[in-house]
Amino acid sequence: MTVPLPTATTRWRCALCGNLTRFDVTRSSRVVEYVHLDLAGEPAVEEREVLDESIESVRCRWCNAVDQVELVDRPGAGS
Repeated sequence: MTVPLPTATTRWRCALCGNLTRFDVTRSSRVVEYVHLDLAGEPAVEEREVLDESIESVRCRWCNAVDQVELVDRPGAGS
């Protein structure tokens, strides 16, 4: 089961322990990057375009629950 990304009016919450702030997110993405190599050969990503991205899982850092993370309204989002 995938968990949707939070929006401007929602956030993640662990339904098991109530955590609102600490999550491990596993995501897959397909990107195009402009990589600049300096003269020593050290790479630096200067531009990044995300072509496709999906969240595979969101795990609560406090209780390790994977299937308990849900979207809830942010405080004041309804005003």
